[in-house]
Amino acid sequence: MRLAILTPVLAVILMFAGAASAMDKENTLYIDLKDGRVVIEMRPDLAPKHVAQIKKLAREGKYDGVVFHRVIDGFMAQTGDPTGTGSGGMGELLKSEFSKEPHVRGSVSMARTNDPNSARSQFFIVFKDSNFLDGQYTVWGKVTSGMEFVDKIKKGAPGSGAVSAPPDKMIKVQVAADAKS
Repeated sequence: MRLAILTPVLAVILMFAGAASAMDKENTLYIDLKDGRVVIEMRPDLAPKHVAQIKKLAREGKYDGVVFHRVIDGFMAQTGDPTGTGSGGMGELLKSEFSKEPHVRGSVSMARTNDPNSARSQFFIVFKDSNFLDGQYTVWGKVTSGMEFVDKIKKGAPGSGAVSAPPDKMIKVQVAADAKS
């Protein structure tokens, strides 16, 4: 009788231990914010070119110190523009890699202009399910821990989401495989 109860419990423990050790550090992104570290599981299976560009920019230190220039309470926090205005970008223009992956709380997706093939370096993290974005923006990752720190990012003006000075910023962004701490 005891073995019958212990077996499912042991299976759950082993499953969590395996998941923790199976973290793909090459496809995990760390974003250090003022309140703590956000961990993002990048999804090259959904958006290989977008993930490659994010990793390249992170490895070059291009995201370090970049502000969250547009933050709409209850919707999303946008960053990745080195000018902090929302009209700048880094890296090559990327063709859309739309998928059926839904925009749920913690999804990380590329920002773009009206042209679906205009994404470069700007991205956003959604605060709550935003299915109206599905199939129109490239989802390239999901927050796996630290969403409570994303929730604390300074919110912008109602409507526009423009953040007044001083905006919060990404202190350091690194691919987990390269991280020293």
